[in-house]
Amino acid sequence: MAVEPIPDAPAAVADTGQRRALVVADYHAGLEVHLRREGVELDPADRQRRERLLALLAETDSDRLVVLGDLATTIGEPTGEERAEIEALLDSVAVPITIVKGNHDGEIESVVGDRPDVTVTDGDGTRIGAVGFAHGHTWPAPAVLEADTVCVAHEHPVVRLEDEVGGARVERVWLRGGLDLTPFRDQYGDRLDAVSAELVVFPAFNDRSGGTWVNVEGRDFLSPFLPEGLDNGQAYLLDGTRLGPYRRL
Repeated sequence: MAVEPIPDAPAAVADTGQRRALVVADYHAGLEVHLRREGVELDPADRQRRERLLALLAETDSDRLVVLGDLATTIGEPTGEERAEIEALLDSVAVPITIVKGNHDGEIESVVGDRPDVTVTDGDGTRIGAVGFAHGHTWPAPAVLEADTVCVAHEHPVVRLEDEVGGARVERVWLRGGLDLTPFRDQYGDRLDAVSAELVVFPAFNDRSGGTWVNVEGRDFLSPFLPEGLDNGQAYLLDGTRLGPYRRL
């Protein structure tokens, strides 16, 4: 497969034909700062996030990093601790970086500055070889959907798992399956009729960011094309365990 999740990690390696890219989504730098403003006190985890990402780059021998949206947490221009976290990450990564703009990355260019090895794409995504990348908060561009594999994020998908004695835990999951064109036809008409792509919905890299409960009734998806765009998808835990069809968990 063109996109392979890394066991026990909220990240994947994408074979784009040109490069071997490490792909992560919803990094949400500075999240603790925003939670503090809401009265939630958590120790900063900026160093741990950065070290984990750098370790994954080294372990996978990737020659590109793709951030699948929401590198930042502030919707406007990142400042203070959040800006410092993003700058430290960008300065630490030794390979080219592609940032696919998410809904929290509106002014991410102000932090990127003139770094020559960092590319920021529009919100409707980009395509590298046979793999398309979009954050998922808006409609991916047709060229992205025409890729063999389409990677999106934004949802932070999670499941609630219960044991036989009533205990429960929350786990991040991957959602994966064939792209269903039904919700895209109203947007793009018949121009996508030949599309036959796999859709991969990434878990959030930041384990403090919450998410969409895919197996709890009454919890709506955030993306304009989900769940209909992945009608028959499967859910997988980070360790690779297949849970089955995510809409029937």
